[in-house]
Amino acid sequence: MGVLKRFEQRLEGLVNGTFAKVFKSEVQPVEIAGALQRECDNNAQIWNRERTVVPNDFIVELSAPDYERLSPYSGQLGDELAGLVRDYAKQQRYTFMGPIKVHLEKADDLDTGLYRVRSRTLASSTSQPQPQQGQQPHQQPRPHQGQGGYGYPPQGPPPGAPPMPASPPPGGAGHRPAAGGGRPAAPGGAQVRRWIEINGNRHQISRPTLVLGRSTDADVRIDDPGVSRRHCEIRTGTPSTIQDLGSTNGIVVDGQHTTRATLRDGSRIVVGSTTIVYRQAEG
Repeated sequence: MGVLKRFEQRLEGLVNGTFAKVFKSEVQPVEIAGALQRECDNNAQIWNRERTVVPNDFIVELSAPDYERLSPYSGQLGDELAGLVRDYAKQQRYTFMGPIKVHLEKADDLDTGLYRVRSRTLASSTSQPQPQQGQQPHQQPRPHQGQGGYGYPPQGPPPGAPPMPASPPPGGAGHRPAAGGGRPAAPGGAQVRRWIEINGNRHQISRPTLVLGRSTDADVRIDDPGVSRRHCEIRTGTPSTIQDLGSTNGIVVDGQHTTRATLRDGSRIVVGSTTIVYRQAEG
């Protein structure tokens, strides 16, 4: 059973109590839950083969009417959302540097039904991090600028963690590194970096295959109703290719409807109403 489905079932047990008023809000808790998952994926930082660090402190900004409806239940809702983030991290094998917290805040610039999520990584002051084996509004303006602020990765590696590589890979991975670690070598011994860009976010490709789709189980989740749960798969190699996985609406690569295509640096892939740019570079 998926993490979001379990979250919905936990909330159903509270619907008949005082918590029921939450569901009268224009913004539904499950929408926020999905945004928190994406926030983890988009801000995941790979430290080494065994550790990918994600934010643990989240602020959900709501319009004034939505905040007034949800704020009386912010404690319960925050605990449930933190539990969802913990479950999702266990599923993705993400690591936290400190306790998970989810806060609600009012934003006067948002209209009813819109929200945005900001996040940051806060290290625990009493202990080293333990692996969890577990914005334009939504519509999500970009996070506030400022080193170490919401939406920014930690300034240094977790205490006791191996040092980061001199040139870290592009951030925003919604998947785990390949079991072999490192990047594949190009002819002549050069290393090849591969990544995709979706709506301005980079997602590193560090596995032999990368599944894209609407499901939370996909390596990179695309929140688009025109995208199937497991829509397509990128396979790295010389050359890299993309394969349709029996999706409803198919894929378009560089303007051509296809079920399989070779990818080159700058290839444009359209799934549903979402455009994905494939990138690769040596070094």
